[in-house]
Amino acid sequence: MPQLQRRAGFTVWLTGLPCSGKTTLASLLGAWLPSAGQAAEVLDGDVVREILSKGLGYSREDRDLNVKRIGFLCRILSRNGVAAIAAVVSPYRAARDTVRDAVRAEIGDRFIEVHTDCPVEVCIQRDTKGLYKRALAGEIKGFTGVDDPYEPPQKPELALKTHLETPQESLARVIRLLQERRLIPAGD
Repeated sequence: MPQLQRRAGFTVWLTGLPCSGKTTLASLLGAWLPSAGQAAEVLDGDVVREILSKGLGYSREDRDLNVKRIGFLCRILSRNGVAAIAAVVSPYRAARDTVRDAVRAEIGDRFIEVHTDCPVEVCIQRDTKGLYKRALAGEIKGFTGVDDPYEPPQKPELALKTHLETPQESLARVIRLLQERRLIPAGD
């Protein structure tokens, strides 16, 4: 493994419906970046919610606060040379735009929004926790994609059709974009 070098950090913000492939892609990217000499940290929305946002509900205000907290972590990591990879449903466009603006104010144009675009029907099939099933049965209220909206990004830096490509194909597209933006060195 190459020696990690002090590089400019950046943020990759993965947004999409639950079960659209955010966490899988974040894990793959987080594992790959050190091989390119880039320190990386994956911030999974469910994990961060358990630790930093414990007690928050799923109202719009609580979801926005959770997104802002994760955005704050991204700013800290990115300004210290780390690739912050956030895998967060972040259903509301305004909250994502607020995070984008805050990160860019701190580190410049090194914020990459990636939309894991996947039909809700496919997300339901992928759901190993049974959350969609419970939401459709009325047992969970305010579930994104069922009875709470997901506002897709209008101009993400990258939109992935995660139901039409493998996780490795999606990873390759993210890596290519990071290389084109000169956030990581171009590969062989």
